[in-house]
Amino acid sequence: MSTPRDPDRLVLFTDAVVAIAITLLVLPLVDLVPEVRADGGDAVSVISEHRQEIFTFLLSFVVIANFWLGHHRVFEHVRAYTPAMMRLNLLWLLTIVVLPFPTEIIGAFDSDRFTAGLYTGTILALSICQTALTWMVHGHSELEKPDNPVRQRELVGSLLLTGLTLVAFLLASLVPGVNFYAMLLLLLSPIFRRAWKARSRTRTGAQPSD
Repeated sequence: MSTPRDPDRLVLFTDAVVAIAITLLVLPLVDLVPEVRADGGDAVSVISEHRQEIFTFLLSFVVIANFWLGHHRVFEHVRAYTPAMMRLNLLWLLTIVVLPFPTEIIGAFDSDRFTAGLYTGTILALSICQTALTWMVHGHSELEKPDNPVRQRELVGSLLLTGLTLVAFLLASLVPGVNFYAMLLLLLSPIFRRAWKARSRTRTGAQPSD
């Protein structure tokens, strides 16, 4: 049974948790300043000697921001929610708040299959949760706004991103030397979506002549 309550409260809670998680990402960088100062370093060395930590911060910021935007788009279609949706949304939040942990690990240790697998595995869990939310809302009359349903292309796009993330996780954690280069696969998602969209249009346009 869906709860007739407006989902705004759930969305606001989610936004607050995401804001906290994304703020936690920068705290290790803030802590670097007094550490470098205590070791006799200068302001330039804070940047030049900690490029990996800065890169991982920016990478995780972009990851969280993109998934938050995707979550926002999903909930634009939601008019009510079920206890199952609440639990799944909490699981999505769990993966969000956990992400600063592997971010700190890859910033502190050399890249290898374990660190890359841990990081990409966390993103894979996040992507699975988001796709499950999209799947749950799609075609569910009690949850979905009748005037703004989840489009098929949105569901396909979410499934495609999760599939690419799975491949990236397997490559990063199993193939020596690949490490974080596997995440470049995620850049293919928009290309595949455009190709699927073009194919769908072609098939739709061909139907009248059948």
